[in-house]
Amino acid sequence: MSRPAPYAQHIAVGLCFALIVGSIGLYHGLAMAQKAEVPATADWVEEIEKIFIRSEDCKQCHDRHYEEWKGVREQTPDLKTFGRVDAALLHGTSLESPVFRTVLGIWLQTNPTADERRRCFACHVPSTTVFPQHVGKIVAQVLSGTPQVEGIGCASCHLIKQVEQTPDSPPSFKIEPGKMIYGPYANPEENLVHPATQSELFRGANFCASCHFDKVKDVTQKDLAGEILQGTICQDCHMEPSTGSSTSKRGAMTRAIGRHWFRGVVVSGTMLKNRNLQAEWMPRVDLEATKSASAVEGTALVRIGSLPHSFPDGDPVLKQFYLVLTAKDGQGKVLQEETKQFGLSYEKILRGPIPDPFIKGGHTRKVPFSLAIPAGSTAASIEAVLNYALIPTPEPGLKEKYLASLTTDKEREKAKNILDEYTQPRLLTYRAKTF
Repeated sequence: MSRPAPYAQHIAVGLCFALIVGSIGLYHGLAMAQKAEVPATADWVEEIEKIFIRSEDCKQCHDRHYEEWKGVREQTPDLKTFGRVDAALLHGTSLESPVFRTVLGIWLQTNPTADERRRCFACHVPSTTVFPQHVGKIVAQVLSGTPQVEGIGCASCHLIKQVEQTPDSPPSFKIEPGKMIYGPYANPEENLVHPATQSELFRGANFCASCHFDKVKDVTQKDLAGEILQGTICQDCHMEPSTGSSTSKRGAMTRAIGRHWFRGVVVSGTMLKNRNLQAEWMPRVDLEATKSASAVEGTALVRIGSLPHSFPDGDPVLKQFYLVLTAKDGQGKVLQEETKQFGLSYEKILRGPIPDPFIKGGHTRKVPFSLAIPAGSTAASIEAVLNYALIPTPEPGLKEKYLASLTTDKEREKAKNILDEYTQPRLLTYRAKTF
């Protein structure tokens, strides 16, 4: 994308403290090819980029963090294909991801209002909180596969000055448009490109929770609740600790820094640092059940430990949970089965308050059930399987409406593959009880 020469010279030394996650090598090449086909940069894009400097400009000084954000240091098959690591969509693909394009395209078929679209894009494209008038143009570009603005880039996080709850929250972050760059270091090095200052937000859970708002009970609080998490924040696990320099121009000077790929699932090495944390991380199911000649009745108790997490995945809106309850006889034959689904449909996304997640840290979800047993049979056991999916399964009519809006068979095939992959239930946990 072309830019005026003075602008390029002005930002030639890059942006301090880049903080956002990795994208993918595959989509880097794809994005470059697409940009070559679109018209010259529109005035409204240049208006945004005067405030939200593009991350490739930051690369000139912050090449390590840029490579992590861009995903060039992680070339796993999942990352190349879907822009994800361990079933977590990466922040750097917030606009280029074909998964986001598919989910957005389906949701738009439900005719969301302009305000609902703005709420959706507030976290996927933080610059829209400063330039809400451009949401419609960005939506059109995403659907066409040619986004010209960055979704979540370096500036998206490093222009955040504060967080606060408002009637429009979430998100709860507040961006300060201007030249000042905020970061975690007390004495940022002076440079000729931009002023920088320390912000305590960058060492607090409230920074991440401004968008990942189902992770904490109060998104304005700095610390995570729970005794085992005392002194721990989101960044400790999701920004793998390292030592080095946030800029390639600092020579041998090193300090504690965090990796900028923001793994969606904590790596095992980090988990092993805190066995209590590991034990509290995964959900559990217990069963309270009784049987009669005609039915098996009871309550499934779904628990997660004292983490403020819902699990899995950082998304508090799209996740779906499936609790499958099965009654069997003494030979293992299925007598009755029922699936209880929890999560929003596309028609309900961002319509009204966002509900609590199905599994909320430190809580127990009680799910009553009653399974009718066929006459002449005797139930010997009851089983509960908890599954999850990353996105909702669209109603058949909604799916067909979206597929019909695509222009080529290749696009339709790709969308079908994404829906098949991301709506597929994945096992979380299992429990059985015998009578």
